[in-house]
Amino acid sequence: MSISRKPIVVVGSVTMDMVTRTPQIPKIGQTIIGTGFETTPGGKGANQAVAAARLGYPVCMVGKVGEDAYGPALLANLADAGVDTSAMEKTAGPSGLAPIFLSEAGENGIVVVPGANGKVDCATVDRHAALIRSAGMVLCQLEIPMATISHTFALCAEAGVPVMLDPAPAAPLPDAIWSQVAWFTPNETEAAFYLGESLKVEDGANHLLAKGLRGVVLKRGAEGSYVAVADGKAAWVPPFHVEAVNTVGAGDCFNGAFAVALLENEDPWQAARFASAAAAISVTRPGAQQSMPTRDQVESFLIKHS
Repeated sequence: MSISRKPIVVVGSVTMDMVTRTPQIPKIGQTIIGTGFETTPGGKGANQAVAAARLGYPVCMVGKVGEDAYGPALLANLADAGVDTSAMEKTAGPSGLAPIFLSEAGENGIVVVPGANGKVDCATVDRHAALIRSAGMVLCQLEIPMATISHTFALCAEAGVPVMLDPAPAAPLPDAIWSQVAWFTPNETEAAFYLGESLKVEDGANHLLAKGLRGVVLKRGAEGSYVAVADGKAAWVPPFHVEAVNTVGAGDCFNGAFAVALLENEDPWQAARFASAAAAISVTRPGAQQSMPTRDQVESFLIKHS
């Protein structure tokens, strides 16, 4: 780990994705003949950790895997990507699993089975409190228990460590959390959960900032992203137009890259452009974690699209 840069610490989920390729996402009661199947490491926490590590930034992961056939593979995959797994724990029972339907159009439908991720409790966080306090930024999602997330945020607030929250899957948040979040990064569906469907993007960002957030990134897919901060500055960051093969993990790739760029002192809009480039590369490749680009690939992409 670099001694010159405070690490990104991800407190979150590690999951084995079980991907079924299909002409289209089946409707309720519908049977469709699939065209392929594969298992690939995933989980929003692990995805974001791998995305940041592939960019050459020091990353540590706090979480759990089960004592099943998938646990060792999940840990090995993190380590191979450059993620420090010394704070990863093993627990009885299955690892987290995520059956995924992936259509020919690149759309996906996902069911997350928590497994070991549901056992990432407050005691787990406390065992790794020193690591969390040492972080330049902590990244969280909503695939581990809400009580654990609240406990992590309180620890970070006490230590002065900024937190980025990817509110996925969207769920009600305790009131205390809002003022403890440095960056809130919902996609379009998640933003609608917290704001309703009627607000314009700009008004929605202001509404979220009024809850006590310091910064908001509204990830809007093909529309780009809208980045707003508490002092009133806000702007759209345009997307990069690419041919999508697989959108699984694109939002996680964005978050990991956004955190790296912020910690390397980019302003939020330049950081979002860097993150958008990383995410654009990721959707042109199959899989979640294996689609995450390296720094050289992102920088070459940005030069090509300058």
